[in-house]
Amino acid sequence: MGILGKLFPREKKETLDKGLEKTKESLLMRLGRAVAGRSTVDEGVLDDLEETLVESDVGVETTLNIIRRIEARVRRDKYLGTSELNEILRDEITSLLTENDCGEGTEGFNIPGDVKPYVVMVVGVNGVGKTTTIGKLAYQLKRQGKSVVLGAADTFRAAAVEQIVVWGERVGVPVIKQQMGSDPASVAFDTLRSAVASGADVVLIDTAGRLHNKKGLMDELSKIKRVMQKVVPDAPHDVMLVLDGSTGQNAFEQARQFTAATEVTSLAVTKLDGTAKGGVVIGISDQLKIPVRYIGLGEGLDDLQPFNRREFVDSLFSR
Repeated sequence: MGILGKLFPREKKETLDKGLEKTKESLLMRLGRAVAGRSTVDEGVLDDLEETLVESDVGVETTLNIIRRIEARVRRDKYLGTSELNEILRDEITSLLTENDCGEGTEGFNIPGDVKPYVVMVVGVNGVGKTTTIGKLAYQLKRQGKSVVLGAADTFRAAAVEQIVVWGERVGVPVIKQQMGSDPASVAFDTLRSAVASGADVVLIDTAGRLHNKKGLMDELSKIKRVMQKVVPDAPHDVMLVLDGSTGQNAFEQARQFTAATEVTSLAVTKLDGTAKGGVVIGISDQLKIPVRYIGLGEGLDDLQPFNRREFVDSLFSR
């Protein structure tokens, strides 16, 4: 088994292939229509390819980037057959994501050994799978031998606190909480103080899933950061935005709003199984220049995977 095989085990690849099945089917069907009856990649094929990628939620700007790269390749190689289009797309999109530093080096959290606790503040609107993502991350980190503490700082919604408590019990990690309506910054403060006292390795802080307005969001998240820094001066070490991939371009718009309101340093894109909109991951990676660290491919504890751009693109374009 090669290095990539060791990094990306067969069972994870099978989960990825299954999770992206609907996106792949839709994309390959559209590509088939684009090249039907044509033998070479010409202007007509490129026009149809552009439409195909936009319809697959890759996004307009990223689609134009891809088309420009293929046009340059056509000029360089003179003759490209339509039978090569899948391979060409796979190569060019993989290269595009690599250039944006969204490659294997960004898979999962790279937790430095000299940072303890490593604090992750998790943001995102209600319904994207934010709390579920936190629970699955806690499970995976615990399996890696890390001690984890969860902070229930989404205090505006009773169900959010209850949900993270259930996840804590299921995974076997402590959850720090207060009553509904409590100050989220106070919960974050208590969580970090508890984590420091217990010598925990990682802290995952759930935050309110409200995108009421940019200033309100910025003020709230800034306050949580300031209060956490009274306990851990360089916290948070990562601000992870969770997006629902099944919403396609709406996920892109949420990402734009959150990145305008606060400094987002990583992304998790959930609910890619059962949707044909998985192409949005490509556009988000390209346009935001923020690494996608995790993708959600199902309900199982192991169905939250570190994002591997090479395997992701390969799953989309391999027949």
